[in-house]
Amino acid sequence: MRLLALDTATEACTVALLTEHGLICESVEIGRGHAQEILGMVDRILAQGGVTLASLSGIAAGIGPGSFTGVRVSVAVAQGLAFGAGLPVVPVTSLEALALAAIGRGAARALACLDARMGEVYWGCYVAQPAGLLSAAGAPAVGPPAGVRLPEADPRLGSGPFVGIGRGFAVYPELADIPGLSVDPGDARALPQAGEMARLGAARLAAGGGIDPQFLEPLYVRDKVARTEAERGVGPPRGADRPVGK
Repeated sequence: MRLLALDTATEACTVALLTEHGLICESVEIGRGHAQEILGMVDRILAQGGVTLASLSGIAAGIGPGSFTGVRVSVAVAQGLAFGAGLPVVPVTSLEALALAAIGRGAARALACLDARMGEVYWGCYVAQPAGLLSAAGAPAVGPPAGVRLPEADPRLGSGPFVGIGRGFAVYPELADIPGLSVDPGDARALPQAGEMARLGAARLAAGGGIDPQFLEPLYVRDKVARTEAERGVGPPRGADRPVGK
């Protein structure tokens, strides 16, 4: 199987190519400009691997959560490449990619957490499954760090400690104090990488998980990018300056 993976949903602009010869990755951490970087990175990775888009089995696309602009770029680029080459796409979330990084090093269960700005984090819990797959212990969530919880004990979720991974732990160190969770200092600064997206995407594609690129959709989790003044406690509540009856 030959699979291209790409993601621009976070500060990491990352591309990977998985082939029968192994995995090639390129990643750069940038504040902005992902749209200007990503296509050049794709071209370099394909050239390094000696393959063309048309010879791929599919494309694994990072769909978020993350930066609204970054998520849109990631999805749009994956769709454009897939449409042009007639390839299926495999959606992979930022949190799944983080969890797979921890699970790939031997963890059975992982809590992935990213800084969502505005005093919140994106987070989700995942469990290792056979054939390189993951299962989610609930839907990805966004909220204040104090609301992050490990799932209740359930035989379907396996056993053993949860490993924490993702930059949310660096921004909110108190998350490492969650009972039943262990966090390596290096993992606390981790960002999702296309290498894990390629591995997970290949496993899903082999299991029949590819979709037509027209159905690829971003996963925002949060439905807005900023709070109102009223929500931040600044100024009068919304509508307070309207005349009565208007």
